[in-house]
Formats: sequence, C-alpha cells, structure tokens
Amino acid sequence: MPLLIRSAVMADLPELARVYAAAKAFMRAHGNPNQWNTVYPDPETLAEDIAAGVLFTVEESGAVRGVFALIPGPDPDYAVIDGAWIDDQPYGVIHRIASDGLSHGVFAACLAFARRSYRALRMDTHKDNRVMQALAEKNGFACCGVVHLRGVGPRMAYQWNAPNVRAD
Repeated sequence: MPLLIRSAVMADLPELARVYAAAKAFMRAHGNPNQWNTVYPDPETLAEDIAAGVLFTVEESGAVRGVFALIPGPDPDYAVIDGAWIDDQPYGVIHRIASDGLSHGVFAACLAFARRSYRALRMDTHKDNRVMQALAEKNGFACCGVVHLRGVGPRMAYQWNAPNVRAD
C-alpha cells in the first residue's frame, strides 16, 4: 500500500505518542541514547505544531506509521552554525521526524512531501543518531556543520537543495 501524508489532528496524539515511543526505543537500541529524553516530543509541542498546521502523519492502510513537522524557515536555531550552510535561499525545516518501524519508506515519503513545497530543506540530528545521518546523506543532504539548539545542545546540521539550485 502507498504511504499517505495528511495534516495531524488532536485526535492523533495517542498514536503519535506510540510512534515516538517506538522511535525512541529504536534510537536507544542503535547507539543513540541521548537524543530525545523520555518526555520529548511532549504533547504540548505536538499540539502547538498541530495548531500551526505544521505536523503531519504518515499512514499506511489507515494506520499512523510516522510523523514529522515541516516548518517554514528561517529557524532561529539555524542562524549560527559552526560550519556553513550551502546558501541562504528560503528553506523548510524537517523536525521531530519519527517512524514506528512497521512500514518501509517513511523517511522517503516525508522527503517527497517536503520537496514538493520547498526547493531547499534543512534538518538536524544528534551526533549519535548515525541512522538519521545515513538517511540524510543517502537522500542528498549535505552535512554543513553543527548548530546549537536552545536548551538542547549541539546537533549535526544538514541541508538539501533541489537539483539545479546552486550556491552563489
């Protein structure tokens, strides 16, 4: 079955909590014990994302299999980078992306959706999240350096530009 992306609604919160719990367990089992604590992403953050219209579910056969936020830039946490972004064109930011691991292609579906709206995307991940780093690089993202998220700490910073978009 194809994966369907739709805007998340408040009634999705229990399923989103399940997806994030599965993603956290996966991260812990794959050498990333520190990225998301037991609370984050918290229901308040998800409710804010839903209210802002930036949180999306990924579904297969009506079941929620993934979740991600797609937020218009600029992201204030990305204003300063230890390194250099590819360029400063307008971009979207992928945050809080997670899968329950029960469907194949969740990350690719999220990217395809985001790339229909933005010609440049940015994202970040914990230095220990080797799986997300590999997915980003496999899908055309370049590691641009390190950003420091408020109240969270350093994260590896990635950017993707649509083909034929060059840095000047």
